[in-house]
Amino acid sequence: MAAGGVRYSLQLPCVFSSKSRQYLAVCAQDGRLRVWNTDSKTLHQEFVPSAHLSATCTCIAWGPCRTVKEGPQRKKRKSEVAQVEERADLLAMGTAAGTVLIYSTVKGALHCTLDGGHSGGVNCVHWHPEDSLLYSGSEDTNIIEWDLQTGKTRSKWKADRAAVTSLCVSPDGKLLLSAGHVIKMWDLETKEVYRKFTGHSTAVTILRFATTRPPDSNGLYFLSGAAHDRLLSVWQVREDGKDKNSVVSFTLTDEPQHVDLSTSGSKEEAVRLAVVCKDGQLHLFEHFLNGPCKKPLLPSCSVQMSDTKDSPMPIPLLAAALGADPRSVLLAYGSHLQPVMEKVEINMAERHVCLTRDVKTTLSLSMETTVSKVKTPIVSAKSKVLIPGLPGHKAPLTAAPQGMEKRKKDADNKEISIAERLGEMDLEAVSNQKGAPKVEASLQTDNFAVLLMQGLESKDADILNKVFQTRKEALIKKTVARLPLLAVIPLVEELTKRLQGHPLAACLMVRWLKAVLMHHTSYLASLPDLVTQLGVLYHMIESRVKMFHKLTKLHGKLHLLTTQVAANDSSTLVSEVDHTAKLVYEEDSSDEDDASVDEASVDEALPDEDSDHWEEEEAMQESKDDEEELDPDRRTEPKANGDEDMEHENESEEE
Repeated sequence: MAAGGVRYSLQLPCVFSSKSRQYLAVCAQDGRLRVWNTDSKTLHQEFVPSAHLSATCTCIAWGPCRTVKEGPQRKKRKSEVAQVEERADLLAMGTAAGTVLIYSTVKGALHCTLDGGHSGGVNCVHWHPEDSLLYSGSEDTNIIEWDLQTGKTRSKWKADRAAVTSLCVSPDGKLLLSAGHVIKMWDLETKEVYRKFTGHSTAVTILRFATTRPPDSNGLYFLSGAAHDRLLSVWQVREDGKDKNSVVSFTLTDEPQHVDLSTSGSKEEAVRLAVVCKDGQLHLFEHFLNGPCKKPLLPSCSVQMSDTKDSPMPIPLLAAALGADPRSVLLAYGSHLQPVMEKVEINMAERHVCLTRDVKTTLSLSMETTVSKVKTPIVSAKSKVLIPGLPGHKAPLTAAPQGMEKRKKDADNKEISIAERLGEMDLEAVSNQKGAPKVEASLQTDNFAVLLMQGLESKDADILNKVFQTRKEALIKKTVARLPLLAVIPLVEELTKRLQGHPLAACLMVRWLKAVLMHHTSYLASLPDLVTQLGVLYHMIESRVKMFHKLTKLHGKLHLLTTQVAANDSSTLVSEVDHTAKLVYEEDSSDEDDASVDEASVDEALPDEDSDHWEEEEAMQESKDDEEELDPDRRTEPKANGDEDMEHENESEEE
């Protein structure tokens, strides 16, 4: 099986060498490559790339084993020629800067650098089983075929709309699997798509060929695993092309991080599978691939590791490799800085196996003297080591405040617990509330930021509950603003867990999440694995928003029903109303009112003109009123009055 490298979202790359399993390659978080010897259990080599901080290692893959010439040697006899052993030599490392580094374990140095091909970070690399070719997939959605003899690009093509997260070459070297969310099978001669498969809802991180049979006989199978997916899916390549859905599924306890398998050459030969999950457990499977299987398959044996303390703690498994014997498995467990390699015989008759080991917590890197170039100085026991500074002088002592002296005396007697510190914080905040509100707010903000950091590091639920119970928007914003950048992702993960709980707690967590997105958006946008880290939160918010629309409709209908029921109940409770009038008012002078109305209408009909004969107008008005009193129905006087006004105007002009 040709080894492949996959970029994991949270797990650091950790891969055994092909066939011999002689070496274990581990990439640290700071970009350093460490190669461990599985036989001697020591650090074989350590390589620090020149740009290990800016271009961290994202994926690694061992090349196929080959015969290596180690300098001038004597001429061997014919009996010795057949005993030449192939060794793992080349190791490919993809970086976040888009380059691929080829490291040689025989030389103990960098073999070559493949750059200028990708514009985004390299997510996966995979070797060709026979030719000196290497395939790499990147965030720029392209696949590149590298020629290691020339160190240049041999061909490059666009694989998908999304980033390419996993690659795998078939054992015969004719087909190539690539995946983002959709899985595609390419013909390496024509660089055209041979088959398409449904894939997973999240980014595919693992691709492996499970059989070595040709695709024409319906016997070619491969498996795939994805982020946040607790199933390994097996796909069959059929002649009729009806192979878009998976045929077999393997059930896991968490998402897969490392997979090793022994391929099957015929239907009578079973496929053996060793899967290390994110939770640190190992699951072993054995299955005959011969058509679809409806039910997901459970592991034949699950392996966990724990320490030998009184209260045992689990030891995480990093990688596993299957041996020639079905019961033997090579395990790597513990810390990435100092992993422990051990070959174990597992009783496959038991479904669950727990191995107890005494793992040292102190870090002691033992390196082979032939490789290490670091010289340690010999220091005698009589020599004294002085601290930097002038000899015979001490730093000036500053007087501590009174409150600090009391606290130091109390601390000498007894250490204050976290619960007592929280109580003192509340008391001090209440006592200082009247005197200095600004200083109290800043102190409280500092304390909350420190407490939040302690709670996230120790995962103490009491401390986190105390911090998350606050409802003050200003305090939440200042606390989030004072957090270091390394604590942002753990805070988002903790908020995501709490958002999945009770709705009342989710209301408080939304305020914290809003503050995180307001203050640390630029940092989150710079993370390469942001989609995988916030995928759970995004899907949860999306599902709740979909339910919110339906709930609002239901709330409106229930509101209408409750208001109608309440209105009916209130109408039955109201007594009969007496409609008889309790007070009647009668108007006496209705005729006078009619006359006054007529006067108002007549006044509006008259033109507003200034006249010098105001006495004559008053006399005419009085005579008109007398006529209306005698005959109230007569209302055709405006025209005559208008003519009279015109005559008066003519007389005044003649005068």
